[in-house]
Amino acid sequence: MIKVLVNGCNGKMGQEVVNAIINNEKFEVLCGVDMSDTGKYIFPVYTKIEEIAEKPDVIVDFSVPKATINILEFAKNNRVPIVIATTGLSEEENTYIKECSKVIPIFQSPNMSYDINLMKKVVAEVAKMLKDTDIEIIETHHNRKVDAPSGTALTLANSINEALDNTKEYDFDRFSKREKRKKNEIGFSSIRGGNIVGEHTVSFFGENETFEITHRAYSRGVFAEGALKGAEFLVNKNNGYYTMEDIT
Repeated sequence: MIKVLVNGCNGKMGQEVVNAIINNEKFEVLCGVDMSDTGKYIFPVYTKIEEIAEKPDVIVDFSVPKATINILEFAKNNRVPIVIATTGLSEEENTYIKECSKVIPIFQSPNMSYDINLMKKVVAEVAKMLKDTDIEIIETHHNRKVDAPSGTALTLANSINEALDNTKEYDFDRFSKREKRKKNEIGFSSIRGGNIVGEHTVSFFGENETFEITHRAYSRGVFAEGALKGAEFLVNKNNGYYTMEDIT
């Protein structure tokens, strides 16, 4: 049985991960980490990382960037593999994560959905066939999401850009501009409202028609299940940096 430390166990996704583990006979929640111990769990919940007494087989992190880096230090010092699903990380933080993968196995993805990772491959192929279109990405999430655009939207854009030899520029804000759209840009639109789990649409606008690819997540459970797939994959791996590409 794989013993898991859940970082951010009180959050929406942390709770989903805990529930997924409870319903999966391959896993056990060893302990959790969060800003407070609400008393809702039977396993230990630590508010200070330095007080963690247990040694997990793997860490699953759904939290915020600062908390991710903090638990990464624990993982590195104790040689524990870690699955990182937190979004909104800076370029510097992502670089540091990859540096740490020289010491421990790290599995990172801004979106743990298998279908989203399939979508990455599809939009890259479509982009190569529709090179002359205007590409826009629209993403919609719940009103509590703090980063915009979403990590998934950026991942989709990066997949397209790589397929087109990195010739695209990203435009995150047209509000302050008084100029027409550049031909080589990918535009982003972010919508926040209600309890939307996640929706991403990549649109390819031609002169006379539009081709769109959309993914909708109806339950957060899909991301928790993906994180556990990553954890099971990672637990016996050598040091290194792994992504959903390695299991899809």
